[in-house]
Amino acid sequence: MRYTVRPLGASTWAAFAELTERNNGIFGGCWCMGYHAGDSRTDAAHNRASKERRVREGSAHAALVFDENGTAQGWCQYGSPEELPGIKHRREYEKDAPPPPDWRITCFFVDKKHRGQGIARAALEGALDQIAQLGGGLVEAISEVTAGRQAQGRFLFSATAELFEENGFARIRQVGKHAWIMSKTIQPA
Repeated sequence: MRYTVRPLGASTWAAFAELTERNNGIFGGCWCMGYHAGDSRTDAAHNRASKERRVREGSAHAALVFDENGTAQGWCQYGSPEELPGIKHRREYEKDAPPPPDWRITCFFVDKKHRGQGIARAALEGALDQIAQLGGGLVEAISEVTAGRQAQGRFLFSATAELFEENGFARIRQVGKHAWIMSKTIQPA
């Protein structure tokens, strides 16, 4: 299947909203707000409105993946550390924090009917291309190693360390039982 990747923005908001609504607001109403500064609530309507405001202001970034019919089927969220200050395993991360990144990749989502078809791969590659267009820099993610173990797909919202490694990321330091800080420097386009 061929995919098209476009940046999340005012022109793609409706497609993002349709995908999110089709999937119960993602995890019951998160709207991919959990990593944004102090804005995530359990109230889905608030999260939706906050996400739309951020998208229209240009302070929410994602690579949105469309199928051959033009329907959004997944995304990879990225942004500056100021835009996305929330991180997994914060206590362990801060014990020996790596160099500050320019960009952070925090969250992936793929429609449950389309998992295992390369959408997360397309989303990550699209996000890295978009980061290059925005000037590049050090990119950081915290992801899960899945080699040699059975991992539930619905819990892999940060994708797999192996996918990041396939895209040139290196493991920097372990911060959880299976979680690693991953990083890569992206050259400007």
